[in-house]
Amino acid sequence: MDAIDQAIIRYVLHDGRATYAQIGKAAGLSAPAAKRRLDRLVATGAIRGFTALVDPQALAWHTEAFVEVYCAGNPTPAELRQALEAIPEVVEACTVSGAADAVVHILAGDIPHLEQAIQRVRATAPVERTESAIVLSRLLNRPRV
Repeated sequence: MDAIDQAIIRYVLHDGRATYAQIGKAAGLSAPAAKRRLDRLVATGAIRGFTALVDPQALAWHTEAFVEVYCAGNPTPAELRQALEAIPEVVEACTVSGAADAVVHILAGDIPHLEQAIQRVRATAPVERTESAIVLSRLLNRPRV
């Protein structure tokens, strides 16, 4: 990956609906050259896909929390993922080092909705217990590379 590929990736992170001409201008390429480079980045898996980023506020989901998940036994990441996928309020989940087995990011409409979502997390096998931190204000929210 060279500086041109990195420029293309930065631009599509900024605007996933950009035209090839816009991407090319940002990377110093013609539109056809930008298309070829972008197609190659997709084909090699450097860019895994394109998606819409929806503002949770637009969905009226104003409440969020980060929940540490502690499991009984030693579930595999795949088992934990399968258990959490059925809970739509779980927007992100990661296995982590340290005392917790995973950290889960939950979005909800309000505190009662958040409590219900956390209860559903707690009710899934292999979850034994959770510890939650409710987000008060979001300080940074950058696109991910």
